[in-house]
Amino acid sequence: MKELIAYCGLDCGACEARKATLESDDELRSKVAKEWTELNQVEITPEMINCTGCRVAGAKTPFCDKLCPIRQCAMGKGYETCGDCSEMEGCEKLSMITGNNAEAKNNLKK
Repeated sequence: MKELIAYCGLDCGACEARKATLESDDELRSKVAKEWTELNQVEITPEMINCTGCRVAGAKTPFCDKLCPIRQCAMGKGYETCGDCSEMEGCEKLSMITGNNAEAKNNLKK
């Protein structure tokens, strides 16, 4: 589903946080919280792992909801995704994702 592609190009449909939310899977929430805590070097609790997807109605993780600079920028400009932005190729914010995730970049080019 196209609406499950986040503003940055990540596939929310493949996200374990979304899966944990939709299936009310607390064990998966705990796993994701632990992985994200290590990856981001900030404490993320299982209670924070509630998200239905970046661009769909429903719950968002605290980061995705209020802190993600990519989501805030794209929403502020009224874009469906960063793929609509003429500055996408040189965007420092977006490169945090697309710089090491070719799939996200390809999703934005579709």
